[in-house]
Amino acid sequence: MAAPVYKRILLKLSGEALAGDKGSGIDQPTLKRVAEEVGSIHALGVEIGLVIGGGNIFRGISAAASGMDRTTGDYMGMLATVINSMALQQALEAVGVPTRVQSAMTITRVAEPFIIRRALRHLEKGRVVIFAAGTGNPYFSTDTAAVLRASEIRADVIIKGTKVDGVYSADPVKVPDAEFFPRLTYLEVLSRQLKVMDSTAISLCMDNGLPLRILNMNRPDHLRRLVLGEELGTLISGEGA
Repeated sequence: MAAPVYKRILLKLSGEALAGDKGSGIDQPTLKRVAEEVGSIHALGVEIGLVIGGGNIFRGISAAASGMDRTTGDYMGMLATVINSMALQQALEAVGVPTRVQSAMTITRVAEPFIIRRALRHLEKGRVVIFAAGTGNPYFSTDTAAVLRASEIRADVIIKGTKVDGVYSADPVKVPDAEFFPRLTYLEVLSRQLKVMDSTAISLCMDNGLPLRILNMNRPDHLRRLVLGEELGTLISGEGA
């Protein structure tokens, strides 16, 4: 059997990835499918850190646009990520994957505090570590939190799961002839203002030389095939095509 090309990854999922066709909340069949996908690469021996957003439950920036204080809204969004992390932990353990949740906010009844040495030890022991509550600070997205945690755990790559096959010049659902980019540099993403991650997250990837792979998580087995070396999705790095 082929060996994984990555020893340690950081998988970033949006909260909406758990909502399925409902658009909000947590859809149990979708949650189970995501857990099975993660379990399939865990079975290969890959060490997995995971960051999930909270947009299926609450989105702080949208609340701020409606008049809520931005700081309050962002803290509420962080709590939403804890809910999603707990749900994903339960689903992963149901398929036999040992898991720990570490939170950037202190919620000791349901999650460990984020301690990098402890996180590294969990990864070395074969446990999936779910990093909850973003960076623990308002005004930072879960994309930025994912890059931060990936840098801290020294991940080989960040894999961002989406609903499309990679990065396009425009929304391929609205613009059928949008150009697909199999490879991009960090500077190309920033200069073209492509909606991949926010500029803070992309800049942090660039500063740390951390490759980013955009992958369609709705396609069965794509995550496993990518980890085994197949060229899928869009690779964003310091080198062009």
